[in-house]
Amino acid sequence: MIFDKDGNITIITQEKATTIELIKKLEVLYERFKNNNVIISLTSLQPIPLGQIVEFLQISNKHRAAKYSFVIVTNQTNLDETPDEIVVVPTMQEAYDIIEMEEIERDLGF
Repeated sequence: MIFDKDGNITIITQEKATTIELIKKLEVLYERFKNNNVIISLTSLQPIPLGQIVEFLQISNKHRAAKYSFVIVTNQTNLDETPDEIVVVPTMQEAYDIIEMEEIERDLGF
């Protein structure tokens, strides 16, 4: 797991471990990124079943409730089947765009 910072965005890249192991590590290390928008990059992993994406829902909901964005980047899953409660996009640029839009919405009080 690699942590990078880009302004108020923490980018967490998972290279080898499973998504379940990543979620457990995220829960332990939550204090490290709790005050930043988060991008989880899963682009280097093999195809990811929808069930593994849904496992991120609890930490995503917690982070979004604190008024920060939580975006997963992967092109290894069927985005049409992803629940609306979790934000999954195929590219890093789309993740940055989502965060920018959500910050504007928060600033406007939506």
